[in-house]
Amino acid sequence: MELKRRNRVSAEFSMSSMTDIVFLLLIFFMLASTLVTTSALDLILPKSKAQTVKRKDITVNISADSRFSVGNRVVSPSELENAVLKEAGGKEDAVVILRADKQVPYEQVVKVMDIAYRNRLKMIAATDPS
Repeated sequence: MELKRRNRVSAEFSMSSMTDIVFLLLIFFMLASTLVTTSALDLILPKSKAQTVKRKDITVNISADSRFSVGNRVVSPSELENAVLKEAGGKEDAVVILRADKQVPYEQVVKVMDIAYRNRLKMIAATDPS
């Protein structure tokens, strides 16, 4: 009498759940990488224990060699005010975030502060949390 085996182990492996997980991880890392803020100039900010405000209004960067950039666009000192006003776009509550390298002469910082004051824009000086 010959008995037939009914339970056979299948050698097939379904990859659909693995591809779903890889796809979700890919979407997560793509979204997370777009949230990283990059600037046009490489800056070393002064240290501070103050709380950093994360706003996405108008970012003005001043590098150690006194180059200005508004957002990700490098501008000349004569174009600085027009570029800031263009970025503000007439917003009532626009905030200028000043990211000045710690080697920048104080005169350059005051120049940006004066532009914000004359145009009634709020100003935040960005620092590196220590």
